[in-house]
Amino acid sequence: MVTLAGRPNVGKSTLLNRLVGQKISITSSRAQTTRHRLLGIKTTEHAQIVYVDTPGLHTDNNGVMNRYMNRVAAASLHDVDCVVLLIAAGGWTRGDEYPLKLATKPGIPVILAINKLDQLKERARLLPLIKFSSHKADFAEIVPVSARIGTNTDDLEKAILKHLPEQPFLYPADQISDRGERFLAAELIREQIFRGFQQEIPYDSAVRIEQFRRAQGALHIEATIWVEKEGQKPILIGKDGLRLKTIGSRARLAMQKQFRAKVHLQLWVKVRKGWSDSETALHSLGYADGD
Repeated sequence: MVTLAGRPNVGKSTLLNRLVGQKISITSSRAQTTRHRLLGIKTTEHAQIVYVDTPGLHTDNNGVMNRYMNRVAAASLHDVDCVVLLIAAGGWTRGDEYPLKLATKPGIPVILAINKLDQLKERARLLPLIKFSSHKADFAEIVPVSARIGTNTDDLEKAILKHLPEQPFLYPADQISDRGERFLAAELIREQIFRGFQQEIPYDSAVRIEQFRRAQGALHIEATIWVEKEGQKPILIGKDGLRLKTIGSRARLAMQKQFRAKVHLQLWVKVRKGWSDSETALHSLGYADGD
């Protein structure tokens, strides 16, 4: 089992999707898009690699949601065979120090993946960064990659395989995640909220699937988007419902591609004040430690 770790918005979910070869984790340009622990499973003729995608590790423990995400991410560093620690090719930041501290524990090999290589304008900066990084910790290997376009991800996988034990496959060969379709449907809706809105709305929203059924060769999905403040509801819905329709249309197309079936999607927006700072509300919306 291999945990992908790093600060928020360093590209862990994009890398997971690239390594598995299929989209199973949502992505956006916003930090802290990932809220749950998610397994991505890649099976070949000779090996099975189980990747663990995690929320970004950060030192902000204000609020129940932030503490929840940090607990989930930190717990995913235990009892694994290898850790892939991600930083961006732009260099080390203060936000990288906390994940580095948690990831570099005795007995677990840590591979440093320098991600976003495609955004590095001056390639001459790469070798000094690799040299500098080699003094930060005793990394098993340092591999520059671009998760977005796939540069060197094969090399990263080869490096990972060196540190995995020989054992029977843990999952069926055709299984690619430990999450079901209901979970992914909710995530695909949330992805469109993160991509379509700025400021606090993406962080103050959660999605719950109310109905998920197959009938006559199609998926019929009903979902509620919860927000924290009364004023956020009309913003999310938009004039004449246009913004909500856009979220629904884009999420529906993503679901049809993912599930390979026609999708009928209905969305509602409701207000639940303080949901992200309530343990009870978080549990009711599917946020539980270990998930």
